[in-house]
Amino acid sequence: MSALHRHVEDYLRLRRGFGFKLRLHGDVLPHFAGYLEAAGAVALTTELAVSFAQLPPGVQPIIWAHRLSMVRGFARYLTTIDPATEVPPLDVFGARCQRPTPYLWLETEALSLMEAAGKLQPALRACTCETLSGLLWTTGMRIGEAIGLERADADLTTSVLTIREAKGGRSRLVPLEQSATDALASYAAHRNRLCPEPKSQAFFVSGVGTTLLPPLVGRTFDQIATAIGLRTETKRPRLHDLRHAFAVRLLVSWYRDGADVAAMMPRLSTYLGHTDPKHTYWYYSDSRVIPTPAPSRA
Repeated sequence: MSALHRHVEDYLRLRRGFGFKLRLHGDVLPHFAGYLEAAGAVALTTELAVSFAQLPPGVQPIIWAHRLSMVRGFARYLTTIDPATEVPPLDVFGARCQRPTPYLWLETEALSLMEAAGKLQPALRACTCETLSGLLWTTGMRIGEAIGLERADADLTTSVLTIREAKGGRSRLVPLEQSATDALASYAAHRNRLCPEPKSQAFFVSGVGTTLLPPLVGRTFDQIATAIGLRTETKRPRLHDLRHAFAVRLLVSWYRDGADVAAMMPRLSTYLGHTDPKHTYWYYSDSRVIPTPAPSRA
């Protein structure tokens, strides 16, 4: 193993020790070390970093920006070992974060999605998709967090979900409204009856009792939304947008109730699993007001 590859491993080990998973970094940075060695480089330079980031050709510049960001983090670490290292600037490819404008689901749309999901086959798949979409609507959880729930993580006696090792390696508790608790308890009873011997201890399981896969879940809900006319050529709601809708609904309710919104925002950030309220404020940067309350079921 070359010295550069050892530095990459040390860097990844150090950051993972702070709770970062760095799955993509674990693929990209070893390739970058090999790229530098193949080029015969004696030091990490901005020119080589930018050239590497633009591989492969034919992808969106945002992908280049993400790759360069990974290299930049490693370069900053490497400067403490090799002063000849150059740290690429931030703005080589323009803005690094180009998020799509969220679609803010209306209550009627969320209920239509849940109703259609409940008509899927087999019965366990329908029950899972209906309850899962309701949970996302009523809690604003990330889809990966909901799918990652295990049975032991859902305490339906105290109405609290435990989210383990979520984004950034952080865990948190998510309290539930009684309607959501009742819906999850009903789902658990149907799940146990329809699949008494599951192949997974996940709370939400597939139609054959296995752990849900995020890409397949997203595809299923896209198909449902298209079939009922919610998803069109000009309107493309995502399952993740239920999280945005939750945050906006809550903000609107605070204003209507005369609450101290600035004081409440850190609480919402904690509830959503954000490390800083500024990440929560982004949810309101380009949103339309939705006047409807949350549905009374999960």
